[in-house]
Formats: sequence, C-alpha cells, structure tokens
Amino acid sequence: MSSTITYSPAYTLVPTYECFNHCSYCNFRRDPGKDSWLTLEEAKQRLVSLQGKGVWEILILSGEVHPHSPRRQAWFQHIYKLCELALDLGFFPHTNAGPLFYSEMKQLKQVNVSMGLMLEQLTPKLLETVHKNAPSKEPEMRLQQLAWAGELKIPFTTGILLGIGETEADWRDSLSAIAQQHQSWGQIQEVILQPHRIGSQQSWTKDGFNLEEFPKLIRKAREILPSEIGIQIPPNLIEDSQFLLACLEAGTTDFGGIGVIDEVNPDYPHLHPDSLEKILKQGGWELQPRLPVYPRYYPWLVSHLLDQKTLKSA
Repeated sequence: MSSTITYSPAYTLVPTYECFNHCSYCNFRRDPGKDSWLTLEEAKQRLVSLQGKGVWEILILSGEVHPHSPRRQAWFQHIYKLCELALDLGFFPHTNAGPLFYSEMKQLKQVNVSMGLMLEQLTPKLLETVHKNAPSKEPEMRLQQLAWAGELKIPFTTGILLGIGETEADWRDSLSAIAQQHQSWGQIQEVILQPHRIGSQQSWTKDGFNLEEFPKLIRKAREILPSEIGIQIPPNLIEDSQFLLACLEAGTTDFGGIGVIDEVNPDYPHLHPDSLEKILKQGGWELQPRLPVYPRYYPWLVSHLLDQKTLKSA
C-alpha cells in the first residue's frame, strides 16, 4: 500500500507587491508607492479563467502596508473583497498578508477557510541582520498572530525559514514555540519547512540552508510537533528527485499550494502535479489533492464557508 503526500491545487493572487518591510533575502517586494494594486476586475478575469481547471485554493498573498498608514484600511478592504470574489466564483480563499490586527483577523475569518503567517525564526538576533529593516518580523508579534488564530478558531499554517542566519538551536526553539501554541489552541494545520534559496532580486547573497541537513531537520520537526500537524516542504526548492523522496521518508506529509508561479521564489518554478506524481511513484508514494482546510477544522468554519465546502465535495 502506497503512502500519500497531499498538496493544494492553488493559484496566487497578489493584491500588491509593495511592502514597508525590506528583508534582505526577499525576492517578492517592491517599494511602497511603486506598485499598482491588482484591481477586482483583473482578479475576476483571472479567476473566471480558472473555473473548471482543477484549482481549489486561492492564496491571497500580499506585501504589507504599514499598520499606521492612511492606506491600511483601503488595503485591508481590498483583500477582503478579493476573498469575497474568490468565494463567489467557487474557490476557497487562504490569506497570508503579514501580521494583522485582531479585528482584521476576525473579519477575514468570515471569508477564509484558513489563513497563514510564517514565524520564520523565533530568535530576535535576526532583527540585527536580515530583518534589520523589517519591523513586522519581530518574533513576539508573529507569535501573537498564532495565538489570535487560536482564540478566533482560524485554521492556520505557519512555518520556519531556513538559511537566513539562524542556528540549529534556533530551529528547535522555533518549532517548540509553534508546538506550544498548538497545544494551547489546536489551530496549526501544518508547518512549512522552507529552505532559503538565493533568487535574482534579493540583496543578501550569502549561501542559504545546507540542503543535506534537510532530512535531519524534518525528522526533528516530526519529533517536536504534535502528530496531527502536517509537515510541509516546497518541492520546487528541491531539484534532486531522489533527495525529494528522502525528505518524504523523513516525515514530510504535504507539498502545500502548487500553482503556476511560486511568487515568493519566482526563480524556482513549480513542477506540474503530473510530473511530481511520476517522481513519487518511484518511491511508492501517491500524490493526492486536498482542500486548504483540513477536515478536522470543518466545525470551525462559519456556516456559509461550510456550505462552500459541502458543495465542493458533493
């Protein structure tokens, strides 16, 4: 009997690439005021073209507008309307737009089946290096987001970024903090283990994470995290197919959202699921699509989102 690896058939909508943070390893952001926002009409055209094409998740992935910017409310309302649009067209929104106010998270729960935010790393020392110009990467602020997700009963994805100047002890501390959050609230669907890979747009040019360490880290994550939490890795960042299979053997359970473009790592395109499936069969694995909300969280969904889920599975 083959083992199963899941993934979410996904498409990413980016409301804006502008971001007040400036992480030195980022290949996504543009300076505030230097990027036009995606219009609702443009978004509708894209989403309509995806109907009937096997896409389930719409990832709303945005650069961050400063919490005290006069544009913050307009930015948030735009994200909300994009989620509404995705729902109206039969898709399942999952928003990752940086740290949000509690009130913003509460509102987005009405139009998202799940949400996410990377913890990245718990250690504050990165605020002196790669996060020096990124105030919203303050670790306690990001931990607070996980706690609020628990209080609000929002199914949540988080994770750690590897190869940005952290130590092995930092990995353990970050994973342990996530585990503690989940033990308090039960809100963590999956944890992403994301190795940093150098891209063409970043200013930080140091070598990132040593991929040879990846299976060991996956095994350590499986030891630290509660068993019901999925362990997700991005398959487009692992070029060797046999090594990818080794990462599955180490405890990986999920590949996350797979679409046309990885907006965070645009230099590393996703393989088509058919190509991934051929690789997995070599090791006796089966690739299976899933919704962006795990079944155990269906009771957390507001009623109209549950209806949406029921229609999808009918």
